[in-house]
Formats: sequence, C-alpha cells, structure tokens
Amino acid sequence: MTINEATKKIAFDSTGAIFMGAKREINNSAIGLYGVNYDGTTSFRPGARFGPSEIKNVSYGIESFCPQLNADIEEINFTDFGNVEIPLGDPEPVIEIVKKTTEYIYSLNMKPLLLGGEHSLTSGSIHGATKYFPDLIVIQLDAHADLRDEWLGSKYNHACAMRRCLEILPSHKLFQVGIRSGTKKEILEMKKEKRLINQNFGKPSLELYKALKPYRGRPIYLTVDLDWFDPSIMSGTGTPEPGGFLWQDFASVIDVLKEHNLIGADIVELAPQLDPSGVSTILAAKTTRSLLILLSLSKINAFQVD
Repeated sequence: MTINEATKKIAFDSTGAIFMGAKREINNSAIGLYGVNYDGTTSFRPGARFGPSEIKNVSYGIESFCPQLNADIEEINFTDFGNVEIPLGDPEPVIEIVKKTTEYIYSLNMKPLLLGGEHSLTSGSIHGATKYFPDLIVIQLDAHADLRDEWLGSKYNHACAMRRCLEILPSHKLFQVGIRSGTKKEILEMKKEKRLINQNFGKPSLELYKALKPYRGRPIYLTVDLDWFDPSIMSGTGTPEPGGFLWQDFASVIDVLKEHNLIGADIVELAPQLDPSGVSTILAAKTTRSLLILLSLSKINAFQVD
C-alpha cells in the first residue's frame, strides 16, 4: 500500500529527500516519520521551516548504527512520509493538521516522529496522541519553559507550546528537563508543580530516573527543542540560549528513556541556515537516529488501535 493510497484528507509531499534507512511504503512499518515546514510564529530568528528537509539531506552523512543503543536503523521498518502539506499563515490550522496526521499514524499501529518546524507544532502531536493514550506523560527537553499563555498576540506562539500541551493533556503530567530560561512566573510555576527536572552537566540523569520510576510502563511522549543543546554545538536554532547541554547529556537522557514506553516524539527548532558549518544539522540528524531506534525498541505495553 502506498502513502497516497492510504491517505485522503492528509497530503504529503514525498518528492524530497528521505531519511537514511527509511522507506516510502507503509506496510509493516513500526514508526512513521514526517516533517512540518512551519515557523510562522518565530519571534527572533526564522528558518525552522527548512529543518525537516535538511535533517533528511544530511542523514546519509552519519552511520546507521548507534553504539549506545546497540541497534541499526537499517534493521528497523520505518516509513518516511515526507513533509505534510500545510497552509501559509496562522498556526491553528497547521496544528490541527499535525493532530490529524498523528492520529492517522497511530491508526496504522505505528509510532509518530515529527520533524519540525517550530515548537508550536508539538501541541498538535500530543493532542493526537492523547486520543489513544489518555494517561500520556510528556517529557520536554528545552532551553525555555514555553509556558506563556500568549506571546506577541498569539496563544499558539512557539513560546506558548507547553501551556497549550498542558491544556489538552489529561494526566497533566509534564516533566521539563534542564530548562534554563523563562519568566519569573514560569520558573516559579515549574518548581511549585514539581515539573522542573535538573540535568547535571556530564552526569547521569538521576533526577529524571527518579521522577519516572513510579511511571514505568506508562506511555511517554518526548519533545526535543534543539535549543536544549548548548549554542557551541547547536547554533542553528532560532533562540539560542547559553549554558546548554552536550551530546553526552542527551545520551544520559536516552539511557533513562530506554527503560520506558516511548510512544511518540518530535524534534523541533532547527534553523539550518543559521549554522553554515552544518554541525547543527548533523546533530539534529543524529538525534533523529537515536529517537527512531528508541521508538523501535520500546515495546512495553505495546498499543493496539481498534
């Protein structure tokens, strides 16, 4: 079955690059990868709309095998749907398309991996996931809290991403890992609600491990805003924030999550043209490889869609 045969209301542009190891057909796939080229609410440096295609373009520059997870993406059945077609303009219609696309991928008994695009897209993906997983837990890797109720006149601005997610998340269970920037109100809220999870540089993610220990087996969605990484290795993002993390810190998060039930994820806010060296895009592609493998290995409480 081809993608075009299976989809009616959702349209994909599958003429561009394909992520290394992926296929276009959906038969027997465990994971559905798709891009959303949208950065319409960017408030500082635009360009995240170019992220999905560039991640795929450079994926052939990294090895398919991940030593940390001892797995090879060429041995995983996953589909690259291409980039979903979206309207220009306001974020609300785009977020709705993301929601429907996520629901569609779950309806195929596949797990979604969204490549953005800006962070406002995450609320659509999580909304789609909650249809099948009402007890969903969300983990956010980000430099910023993203808990504003509105920003620059929009409630769906990228700076409001996690506020919108909390509104549609039945469990209200959100863990915000390594956040280092936000308003005083946002920081106080995270601490009061015990959502803020500290990440020590170069150390195991012990606080995340302890926070998730009571929830083993529960479905988890991971959203990765790439500005979580330090600008020294991730300068290609719209709102870089000094004091960020390195690859070994991300690997320590992966070490925790591989013991849990990851049912979906997104990677957002790569603006590749802001880093002429291309290092940021390579880092984003390697992050994508890790999450593809992690999604394939996560078999706890495997879901079945009616």
